[in-house]
Amino acid sequence: MPKHAHGHDTKHFRITHRNFCFACGKDNPHGMHLKFFLDDDGEHFVCRFRLSDRFWGPPKHAHGGIIATILDEAMGKVNKLRHVVALTREIHVEYLKPVPLYQPLRVEGREVSVHGRQHINMAEILNQKDEVLARSKGIFIAIDPEKMFAKFVER
Repeated sequence: MPKHAHGHDTKHFRITHRNFCFACGKDNPHGMHLKFFLDDDGEHFVCRFRLSDRFWGPPKHAHGGIIATILDEAMGKVNKLRHVVALTREIHVEYLKPVPLYQPLRVEGREVSVHGRQHINMAEILNQKDEVLARSKGIFIAIDPEKMFAKFVER
């Protein structure tokens, strides 16, 4: 059974407040409530989802900002493999095909490389035919959450 990846916690740091993250926060009533799992290979995170008309962009398809949000979240989860909290520095998104609403989709995030505090990750949104609809590459910078978010972190 794949392991669930909760919020933004790592094994070394726990966020003490409720999780209002727009993408994965269970406590955000207006959020997407994406649930990510570490795949059986232990090397990438996967989330299966469907988008409702709430995320409408072009007719019957997802808004580009929502696509970027999903990809960013998938890449961010990958940093859990290194037990670090890392913030997005930049992302590059390729919109390859329209991402449909109402259809079963999945997003997968993987590590590309790590150079000191810099983590380079990638993600793809795929349909049921395993066609890649959108892909991203991102740079994440590992931070010390105790310094940056001291009042929100417990050891």
